[in-house]
Amino acid sequence: MPMTPSAPLLESLATPVAWAGPEGRVLGVNAAFARWLGISARRFIDQPLAALEIEGDALARFIDHGEPDMLRLHRVAIGLPGEAPHFAEGWLSRLDDGGWLLEAHPVDEFPSPDPTHALPSALSAALKGLAHELRNPLAGLKGAAQLLARRAVNRDQDERELIELIGAEIERLNTLLERLLSPAPAGPHDRLNIHAVLERVLRLAESEAGWSVRLQRDYDPSIPEILGDADRLTQAVWNLVRNAIQAGASTVSLRTRVEHGQRIRDHVHAMALRLEIVDDGSGVPEELAEHLFLPLVSGRADGSGLGLALAQQVAREHHGSLTYRSRPGHTVFTLLLPQPVLDTGKEPGHV
Repeated sequence: MPMTPSAPLLESLATPVAWAGPEGRVLGVNAAFARWLGISARRFIDQPLAALEIEGDALARFIDHGEPDMLRLHRVAIGLPGEAPHFAEGWLSRLDDGGWLLEAHPVDEFPSPDPTHALPSALSAALKGLAHELRNPLAGLKGAAQLLARRAVNRDQDERELIELIGAEIERLNTLLERLLSPAPAGPHDRLNIHAVLERVLRLAESEAGWSVRLQRDYDPSIPEILGDADRLTQAVWNLVRNAIQAGASTVSLRTRVEHGQRIRDHVHAMALRLEIVDDGSGVPEELAEHLFLPLVSGRADGSGLGLALAQQVAREHHGSLTYRSRPGHTVFTLLLPQPVLDTGKEPGHV
């Protein structure tokens, strides 16, 4: 059983550590632990140590019933309730005075290499062929939508809005097909309100799922305008929400937060937008976990396997990342977008 180290010794460590008394409540964390999570050290004091595990109950079970003196932790999500989790390998040790020591070695949230690098040129050609096949039926839909719009003058407001939505989505799909057929360098991004983008996605979800899915908003109203492509972000988030609906989710939540000092790929960014799509569906099948973002990979017999690949591409276009964690009943897709600090000169974040 490890001896109880002194607080000054723990404070001097570069490795993030937290220590607790025999009753399992945090007595302190070192500066490295506080910096890693971006939370003041004072906020951890007297918190249940087990509550620092955001998902799962490995810490709680070991503290309550553990017989060995040390528990090996694999890719555990650590943080305070309500805060964004950070991931680590580590150990939970029982100390000789009956207390506990949590040692964390931070790791990336999604360890696999970027799967888009595995896309062969033949598959790229196949996607272009698919785009060609879709152009004709899409042109027919566009004509039908224009005819409906002309006839909708005397209809009620809800019907007119739905017809306008159909027309706007057809235009967006046309733009997507053109990009597949004739790739062009990405243009400069514009200022946009991310919550306006999310509201558009929720409108699409309401039209498709009706009352069968509960849609929740968990927005940070302090988020300022960001730089991005509104249509591409709409496409990415809608693909993720639609996947959740098709995975049998009864509740889908969209959550936005600001992250500071966030590492995305090989760079640390002063500010980033963290957008999470959380659902209670069936989760990602284990056999697909390592290949989920590859085109034509799908867990459904009727799935195209293009939605997540396109969402990943949108993340790359914004120099961000798209990752996930999943278990049955709880899946979280996380879109991280690095952002410069913009001076909007107006109230931020409101739709």
